[in-house]
Amino acid sequence: MPKEIMSSIKPVLTVLKNQLEKIDNKLHKLIESCDEYKIKNDIIQSVPGVGKVVAFNLISEMPELGYINNKEAASLVGVAPFNRESGSYKGKRMIRGGRSLIRTAMYMAMMSAIQCNPTFKTLYQRLVAVGKPKKVAIIACIRKLVITLNSMVRDGIYWDPKMN
Repeated sequence: MPKEIMSSIKPVLTVLKNQLEKIDNKLHKLIESCDEYKIKNDIIQSVPGVGKVVAFNLISEMPELGYINNKEAASLVGVAPFNRESGSYKGKRMIRGGRSLIRTAMYMAMMSAIQCNPTFKTLYQRLVAVGKPKKVAIIACIRKLVITLNSMVRDGIYWDPKMN
């Protein structure tokens, strides 16, 4: 960027960075103050590729996590496939609805997880190898992650790559 533009943008970026750090610190303090949230946070972040952004989103936007069944969890996030059929019409199964804030955070986390988590990397590569479009494969991996997280929080267990 030209120096004239950079000199006017840099202070704004610094202010935004400072505000984000303050918000992160407040969220971290809130989670640390409640034992239930602290345990949920630790369990969620034990999964490789899942960080504090996803954990904060799940704790705040999906308090049902761990108290519902796996199909309901996938539906709440909006990654459960629904049939599009009526009478003799047979359409494709597609995702719809759900909580878009969580789905967006999970999508970004999955982009990281398919790089560093062997479980999701293998699943993603297998789905792409059989001809699934890459975005469909990512959504399928997100669904598996949501189901896994729901089970882990419900049972109070931490990530173990052998459990999948």
